[in-house]
Amino acid sequence: MIFFIVISIVIIQRLIELIIAKRNEKWMRSQGAFEAGAAHYPVMVAMHIAFFISLLAEVILLDKSLSSVWILFFAIFLVAQVARIWCLSSLGKFWNTKIIILPGADVVQKGPYKWVRHPNYVIVTTELLVLPLIFSAYLTAIIFTLLNVWMLSVRIPAEEKALKDATNYKEKFSLD
Repeated sequence: MIFFIVISIVIIQRLIELIIAKRNEKWMRSQGAFEAGAAHYPVMVAMHIAFFISLLAEVILLDKSLSSVWILFFAIFLVAQVARIWCLSSLGKFWNTKIIILPGADVVQKGPYKWVRHPNYVIVTTELLVLPLIFSAYLTAIIFTLLNVWMLSVRIPAEEKALKDATNYKEKFSLD
């Protein structure tokens, strides 16, 4: 029962985030923004959908139960949720699931972005690992953590290139 409650809440959260992202994208495009890395975005979306399908399948079909240390994993997951909200609120209208760049914009350097260049990716990586571990879904945790590392190896360079080319990113982060 707890599994279905947690998964339902997380899926609803993600759907709300997609609504926010669409609203932010519309505003940014009205200001002259463009999308970078569009080719990998459908793959990333498919990966995240497959994550939920895999998690549901592994827990239900293999009759997985709560981990003996589920409370630790759940605590990490809750901290990640707070950090996720911090990231989204720090970026405000600039937050998106896509790489949407507003040329000439000042790069956000508040909240967690004051210390880490891509804190939301750290959070997503944490979630993809600990959410399955709460429910002893080890295959899902391993497979999607590895897939996410691969996805980020494509996404982060695409995002950084677009930011360097169109904003004050190089200056703010002292990059060559």
